[in-house]
Amino acid sequence: MIVNIDDLRKVARRRLPRAIFDYVDGGAEDEYTMRANQADFRRYTFRPRVMVDVSQRNQATTVLGERVATPIILAPTGFTGMLWPRGEVVAARAAARKGAIFTVSTMSICSMEEVAEASSGPRWFQLYVWRDREIVRSLIERAKAAGYRVLVITVDTPVLGQRERDIRNGMVIPPRIGANNVLDTLRRVAWLKDFVRNPRITFGNFKDTLGVRHDPVSLASFTTKQFSPAVSWDDLDWYRSVWSGPIAIKGIMSAEDARLAVEHGVEAIVVSNHGGRQCDYLPSAVEVLPEVVDAVGGRAEVILDGGIRRGSDVVKAIALGARACMIGKAFNYGVAAGGQAGAERALDILMAEIDRTLALIGRPHLSDLDRGAIRATGAY
Repeated sequence: MIVNIDDLRKVARRRLPRAIFDYVDGGAEDEYTMRANQADFRRYTFRPRVMVDVSQRNQATTVLGERVATPIILAPTGFTGMLWPRGEVVAARAAARKGAIFTVSTMSICSMEEVAEASSGPRWFQLYVWRDREIVRSLIERAKAAGYRVLVITVDTPVLGQRERDIRNGMVIPPRIGANNVLDTLRRVAWLKDFVRNPRITFGNFKDTLGVRHDPVSLASFTTKQFSPAVSWDDLDWYRSVWSGPIAIKGIMSAEDARLAVEHGVEAIVVSNHGGRQCDYLPSAVEVLPEVVDAVGGRAEVILDGGIRRGSDVVKAIALGARACMIGKAFNYGVAAGGQAGAERALDILMAEIDRTLALIGRPHLSDLDRGAIRATGAY
């Protein structure tokens, strides 16, 4: 029986080969930050109000000028297409059916055009700060042409973090079946059948990139070399010069950087430590959220990314000042467990938990939430 996100995680773990499950489930080094992202929500409890009419509840909100049915945003996650055939497409369709925003990753298996053609829902496109600006410019032009409304720029990847589960598992893109994983993979019959029947796993947004061999291994090497340790705020100004729509900058973890982002004209700030997958021993995203909200002072919308496993987590983040919350692992567990139906189930679970929490704390609308709705306990 599936009643919460952890149940979907258990199904995903049974269905996926270990290396692929660990890629989704793991974090950097000791995974302290990854665990803290989830655990630190327990530092907050609710201050319920009673004798309040909660018969009419609504979790709809507006994010960067667009009305959506829920404050849940499906985060950009790489290689969702490894979990289920056309994984990004089925996740985008699930988001559209539930009125949620879907964010396509630069490192998706399906191309941004394929996702756009398959889904009528609100869509954002995520980019990194990369060395080759002509390739980035090309991606931006394609995103415009495909109808993506918001550009999400990830800024916490000057180099890649060390994800030790992936190293131990010999995780590569595309997945390979070898002596170290053949028995484990053969036990995952349903996943293996899909892997054999469907097109080769590759990087959908780069398979037509000029000057790059189109096999997945060459593309993986190419994209890894594009991450630049020489990033600066001037790079953000360049992105603004080639993109006229809203920009959300993802990876902000301090008040100082939040103020700089606002000074450079971004419309949204995503408080994120990359799910604990980059630098370990950072604070959790929810710990940093209040200082970023205060530093921004309403000049940009603030979105929380990291650790969401319950609808009550979303309610706490909104009370702390977030406009919306991104989910990554939660919807990927759903995709891995059951494709589009699994992703929809993940959203149904979280949206029902949001609705129930709003009723039980006596605040029937998201607009009723503020810091008075929660209490910081300092322990969990």
